Amino acid sequence: MYRSHNCGELNASHISQEVTLAGWVQKTRNKGFLIWADLRDRYGITQLIFDEARTQKEVFELAATLGREFVIQVKGTVIERESKNPNMATGEIEILVKELTILNASQIPPFTIEDETDGGEDIRMKYRYLDIRRNPVKNSLLFRHKVAMEVRNYLSGQGFIEVETPVLIKSTPEGARDFVVPSRMNEGQFYALPQSPQTFKQLLMVGGMDKYFQIVKCFRDEDLRADRQPEFTQIDCEMAFVEQEDIIQIFEGLTRHLLKELKGIEVSAFPRMTYDEAMKKYGNDKPDIRFGMEFGELNEVAQHKDFGVFNSSELVVGIAVPGGAAYTRKEIDGLIDWVKRPQVGASGMVYVKCEEGGTYKSSVDKFYDQEDLKKWAEATGAKEGDLILVLSGDEFKTRTRLSALRMELATRLGLRKPEEFAPLWVVDFPLLEWDEETERFHAMHHPFTSPKPNDIPLLETEPAKVRANAYDLVLNGNEIGGGSIRIHDKATQQLMFKYLGFTEEQAKAQFGFLMDAFQYGAPPHGGLAFGFDRLVAILGGQETIRDFIAFPKNNSGRDVMIDAPSTIDDAQLKELSIKVNLA
Repeated sequence: MYRSHNCGELNASHISQEVTLAGWVQKTRNKGFLIWADLRDRYGITQLIFDEARTQKEVFELAATLGREFVIQVKGTVIERESKNPNMATGEIEILVKELTILNASQIPPFTIEDETDGGEDIRMKYRYLDIRRNPVKNSLLFRHKVAMEVRNYLSGQGFIEVETPVLIKSTPEGARDFVVPSRMNEGQFYALPQSPQTFKQLLMVGGMDKYFQIVKCFRDEDLRADRQPEFTQIDCEMAFVEQEDIIQIFEGLTRHLLKELKGIEVSAFPRMTYDEAMKKYGNDKPDIRFGMEFGELNEVAQHKDFGVFNSSELVVGIAVPGGAAYTRKEIDGLIDWVKRPQVGASGMVYVKCEEGGTYKSSVDKFYDQEDLKKWAEATGAKEGDLILVLSGDEFKTRTRLSALRMELATRLGLRKPEEFAPLWVVDFPLLEWDEETERFHAMHHPFTSPKPNDIPLLETEPAKVRANAYDLVLNGNEIGGGSIRIHDKATQQLMFKYLGFTEEQAKAQFGFLMDAFQYGAPPHGGLAFGFDRLVAILGGQETIRDFIAFPKNNSGRDVMIDAPSTIDDAQLKELSIKVNLA
């Protein structure tokens, strides 16, 4: 037996007991006649004491050789600690060691294995197995496990069953790029790794498995950000014989359950907002509603004077920054420079200070009088002491830019509080979106999303106005889940493929198996998928997902620990009938 107890459970009630512990040496302190060592495992830290007067000579001498991260086993007696540490669960006791076994020595680690480490991100990614020993990463992985268990408990309690779907599937042209896998047995042909189990979960509905879920790995070959990885995990769900409201109720319930069980927070019914309303008020389809700063449209009150910048703009829109009138000119110029960055792309910004006594000071006083600026304040909801910031130009780009500014200001003002949770449903998305590059419509969600029944006639005349029977669940400005009611009959699915630019032959080649299945009694069905990594990170109080993944990739999609991706040898390439030309 390597251990009778773990390093986090011993306390004063165990005094005088003989125990066996095993773990890693966190650090040692050698006073010559006394040696202390902190022994760590994933449960906590226990202090060991080696006393020259009470410890056998050979054990004491061996203790003097211990270094950081040595793996050891000790046997000894639990004794009361003279200098107690109230900040440690084991702070009342220590172990007087009688036997010491070095199970494995360790080189000096490349960074300190403590909560506050001296290791930069690159070095910690390279030695991720050491980073996992640190409490911040360890606790994030334990939290991820708790979330997964609560998800399984809730969904199982609602009658869902977990079904595994294939990982080697067929490549499809919609969505992000696929990761492809060559088939040795089928020369010149390829599998794809799934971006989602979408078609398989729909086929499970045809098969009568009316409540399915899976915590599943998915893959997308796309550019990465802090909250994206080439491989990611979804809570993938589907239900048969349901309408949109049924799905919203089930997964609102799941989110409420997670917030209550994991964070101790009770949340009432989630607000709902249409896609058009979200874009108008916040400039994006996943607004953070923990704070205000809603958009105020200013076309009617700003385009009647000789200010050409506004007069030539499709949209003039502003937000009120609480307390912003106190900003110095240097601080305001800094914000103007921020929106001019290539990542945002604005050409400039107008500001108005709402000063005491109901007076206004702006960067466009030459063109607008106090009565004009008062109307701007009314439109943006600005009060005395606030700062109005105004952008103008193309409608979509201007809303996007002001949305980025709103989020940046909220971060600077401390309004995005990680322990405050504001869920929101966004509904009535457009079914299709125009792609300038390909000059055709693409499915905003995926080609299996059902249009709103009343909007189907618009597919022929005004396809951009067709609304999808789709919904997203937003939490703190992040989309944590999205789904839709699916098309479940062959005729409507063929019509959808037609408007997405598929020929009949292409549709049959890519999705014939699904349309064939629809001919054998497919029930009405729909579902939703949560981004599990992102959900865990937000519940854990973080914006980025990397620390909640055991072995993440970096921003280039590389695993720097195992050095992947990597080349493969010529024999493997020949076996796969692949020729590589790197010239």
